[in-house]
Amino acid sequence: MTEPIDHRRPGNTFRFDIERTLALAFPVMVSRAGLLIMVAVDTAMCGRASATALADYGISLAPQNTLMVIAFGVLSGMVVLVAQADGAGRPEACGRLWRLGLLVSAILGLVYGAVMLAGERLLAALGQPPDIAAGGGAALLGFVPGMPAILLFAATVFFLEGIGRPRAGMIIALAANVLNAGLNWVLIYGHWGFPAMEAQGAALATSITRWAMFAAALIYVLRMPDRDRYGVLAPMKGHFRQVWPMLRLGAPLALGAGFETTAFAAVALLAGWLGSLTLAAYQIVINVNGLIFMLALGLATAATVRVGNASGRGDRPAMARAGWGAALIAIAAMIVFGGLAVMARGPIAGFYTGDGALLALAAAAIVVMGGLIVTDGLQAVLMGAVRGAGDGVVPTIIQAVAFWAIAVPSAYWLGIERGHGIFGLIGGLFIGVTVSSLLLGWRFRGLAATPGTRR
Repeated sequence: MTEPIDHRRPGNTFRFDIERTLALAFPVMVSRAGLLIMVAVDTAMCGRASATALADYGISLAPQNTLMVIAFGVLSGMVVLVAQADGAGRPEACGRLWRLGLLVSAILGLVYGAVMLAGERLLAALGQPPDIAAGGGAALLGFVPGMPAILLFAATVFFLEGIGRPRAGMIIALAANVLNAGLNWVLIYGHWGFPAMEAQGAALATSITRWAMFAAALIYVLRMPDRDRYGVLAPMKGHFRQVWPMLRLGAPLALGAGFETTAFAAVALLAGWLGSLTLAAYQIVINVNGLIFMLALGLATAATVRVGNASGRGDRPAMARAGWGAALIAIAAMIVFGGLAVMARGPIAGFYTGDGALLALAAAAIVVMGGLIVTDGLQAVLMGAVRGAGDGVVPTIIQAVAFWAIAVPSAYWLGIERGHGIFGLIGGLFIGVTVSSLLLGWRFRGLAATPGTRR
């Protein structure tokens, strides 16, 4: 688990870059999948408790995920700077950047927790019916104590991925699912003398698990044999000013990620307008989509790190190979796994619920999701490549246009105005992510072009 991946070593063949990208991406894919498996298990166990518990849990994810993804976007500035510093031969800067990331994570986690305390009022203000707002607000209260922990864990894992050590995060994320499932059994259903808390119990179990995850990751970093080389405990005096470059790079990336996440959250709210059945089905479909999307996130992280390393060396051909190679892998992976999900849609929907009407609606919607996952995965990887090149402004504009000028209005028009329900909602998202993929590809082509070859 401690042996690093030498992602910094330059190569001059497309095959080399594919191999290095996969070597870095695979543990990241599994790590991200481990986090979403936790959500999937929460979703399934809530669904087994009741359809109401599933809807409550699903709507609570909309504001929480939005806040988390924005924070991850801010922290992605740290990933880029760590990768560039490592690629430029300045490993001692990496540990200092990690500790600045911990500081930012702690502050954001406390602020987010305070916002989520008003979850019921927030959901009601967003147009949710009183019963859904009350249930979702109660679930959000369970997530409050774990918000600082998940951001501290993310900052630590991002640091490890930036220096080529993604396996630790992978193992911790997978092991955490065992703890989370056990806590769910106690808190959702009310075993061992605890009350049956349903959706709020799932959220509280996740919060406890998140603190255990951060503790494990912190211990790993502090026990690294070469921690001194990476400046893990180096004095911070005179280095706190580095938080501003991190925020200058991360803030627009966070805004771009926020545009995407808030768009998906807005469509969840539209699903809530159509009733608990549609909302529960949407939660199932988006959870399945998200599980497959974790593969793309792993590739996106690999693209960020490898493009960032090449950018630190000033090697534009290597930037192009790393970015386009990750994009090709993403297309192939999304087609394969999206197709498998469509073929197994019945059993997949049955994993989440035994309600006949909900199962039928979710299974049918998974078919529409099959197209969404391909372009969604592609845009995520291209965003990672553009991010690794150090560009935060243009992709933010692209995401604003693709998701809020195109995806959300299209989802509203197709799902609500035209009466296509959940199928129209997913179709609107497909249109938006397709536009995002095309525009991000255009942007990366310009960033990675060798001077004198731009057209």
